[in-house]
Amino acid sequence: MRHRRRVPLGRAPGPAGPLLRPGPAGRAAPLEQTMDRVAATLGGLDVLVNCAAVSAVGAVEAADDAEWHRCLDVNVVGVARACRAALPHLRRSTSAAIVSITSIAATAGLVDRAVYSATKGAVHALSLAMAADLVGDGIRVCTVAPGTVDTPWVARLLAGAQDPATEKRRLAARQPTGRLVTADEVAQAVAFLASPVSGATTGTALAVDGGMSGLRLVR
Repeated sequence: MRHRRRVPLGRAPGPAGPLLRPGPAGRAAPLEQTMDRVAATLGGLDVLVNCAAVSAVGAVEAADDAEWHRCLDVNVVGVARACRAALPHLRRSTSAAIVSITSIAATAGLVDRAVYSATKGAVHALSLAMAADLVGDGIRVCTVAPGTVDTPWVARLLAGAQDPATEKRRLAARQPTGRLVTADEVAQAVAFLASPVSGATTGTALAVDGGMSGLRLVR
């Protein structure tokens, strides 16, 4: 098993500065150049984690075409661009994996999440298709589907509520565990799927949602 550094694109230092300088997320050329630079700097590329996304709140009639294009470009086409740029390097790895962050919204109907749910459902379907296409190349493709995660975005959402404390309790109560998921719990799930110890796992969606997707508790 080879041991390489994890590289969060945009922040990791290379010999001459950051491996990726800030720029438009929807442009393919910078991604391809960045993957080439990461692979050259670190001696190869074993794992791609797709976690960049934007959110949208509202029912289907609340979103205009611009909102649809904004979310689809980042959440879906952005994943496709990143995978396309990484694949030449992943095909040279002996333990290649792609892990994309989706959401419980990919498979469960949530109120006021029409656009966001559509994009996460698309990533879920795309990942299954890629898993089928790439299994012969030795590249595993999986997803992690979080529930409501305690993140700065959720904190901003709560800050805009009439009663932030009550709204946070409501969000926490959606998980059968009675609390929000932590970012570390999502990261640990990603690390598990990305690791060679999960070599027999591909085409799988791992729910990290406090039981939200599978449990129906009588209270």
